[in-house]
Amino acid sequence: MHSYKRQQRLSLSLRYLLLIALVIVWIFPIAWIIMTSFSVNLSGFVSTFIPKQWTLSNYAKIFNNKLYPFGSWVLNTFVIAVICAVVNTFTTTVMSYSLSRLRFKLRKPFLQFALVLGMFPGFMSMIALYYMLKAIGMTNLAGLTLVYIGGAGLGFYVMKGFLDTVPKSLDEAAELDGATKWQIFTHIILPMDRPMIIYTSLTAFMGPWTDFIFPSIILSTDSPKNKTVAYGLYNMMSNTKGLSSQYFTAFVAGCVIIAVPITILFIVLQRYYVNGITAGADKG
Repeated sequence: MHSYKRQQRLSLSLRYLLLIALVIVWIFPIAWIIMTSFSVNLSGFVSTFIPKQWTLSNYAKIFNNKLYPFGSWVLNTFVIAVICAVVNTFTTTVMSYSLSRLRFKLRKPFLQFALVLGMFPGFMSMIALYYMLKAIGMTNLAGLTLVYIGGAGLGFYVMKGFLDTVPKSLDEAAELDGATKWQIFTHIILPMDRPMIIYTSLTAFMGPWTDFIFPSIILSTDSPKNKTVAYGLYNMMSNTKGLSSQYFTAFVAGCVIIAVPITILFIVLQRYYVNGITAGADKG
């Protein structure tokens, strides 16, 4: 009996040690970046974890640099991310509802085609998209926004799977009461679909906010002011080769700034996300 309890304690202790090690490995880079953003850069790249001298000048430097307008980059990225979150969420929700509830000709072939098409990574089409946008003179922020919202309809599978678990008897009961398809969608489906709506909105917002690949192709010939934040920060470091060490702490400060909105957004919406999943599970 004592041997069994000793083994349990040893097993539990090893699990906790493993979890603590994983937490340290995960948190250390984040903590280092935050610490570096407050460090005075006197001799190139910062090599200490805790700053020898603390300062807020890195944050002021990233916003006051006229050659690299960080504020414009943040605003551009925020506008694109909000537009994508709204349009992508609406498109995905409508498509998911249509494919889950309605029955029409070629529905199954379309589902199969969309599944195969969704298996191909988006960056495979970068070059083709660039030349298409270049042909119509839209290698700019507007063209980048169209690229982000263009494939929104193919992200319906997760939400459709969720809607398939909602009993169709609710729709039938509402139709007997005289409700239209749109009324069923807005008054019954949307409240129950809240967890997937929040999930879709978060992913649609985070995509443009952190993306580097598409802006680096589409915005490569645009003016320095018309960049997204990830591509703009990359340009700042790559165009200041001899001075990259001087810009390093400012670059890290910019990384911290762009991480804050995503962190706050997730923390605020996480409660609604979990509550929505619980409510959807009870109702479904």
